[in-house]
Amino acid sequence: MHKPANHPETLAWYRQGWPWFLIALPASAVFAGIATLILAIQSPNAMVVDDYYKEGLAINQQLHRQTAAHNMDLKALLRSDGKQLSLELSASEPVPDDSISLQFIHVTRAELDREVTLQRQPDGRYLAQLPELANGAWNLHLRGGDGNWEIRARLTLDGPFQTYLTTQR
Repeated sequence: MHKPANHPETLAWYRQGWPWFLIALPASAVFAGIATLILAIQSPNAMVVDDYYKEGLAINQQLHRQTAAHNMDLKALLRSDGKQLSLELSASEPVPDDSISLQFIHVTRAELDREVTLQRQPDGRYLAQLPELANGAWNLHLRGGDGNWEIRARLTLDGPFQTYLTTQR
């Protein structure tokens, strides 16, 4: 059947652009909502603290340890060649600890956190094997074996490093 020349040919709705554009807007919102839900389920929020009272007590204890390190005028130089950690301590009084704890705390992902125990060597340095760490930003917490003092630093890791840890007031 032949249409007259004065009637333009009408395309089916699914062959026109406007209906697809109008369908795409709410469809993209649905897909974004599904993606957000998947991320929320798979990524637990590690920043939420269950027991605020305990956390407050821990902060007070941490401040006490940092004050003790400040009173000792404690400073540390931490080096790594990519395989081994070497730590040199200096203080106004001798540090009696034969072992020192060093925590590598990832700034955003708690499952990457690591703790290393450094052992004192005859020359006075402390040594340990470097744990496998992802590149990125890390908070360092250096604590005496007896838990009486603590000093901190921040480190951006991208290979061998050298960083100073000092007391902060």
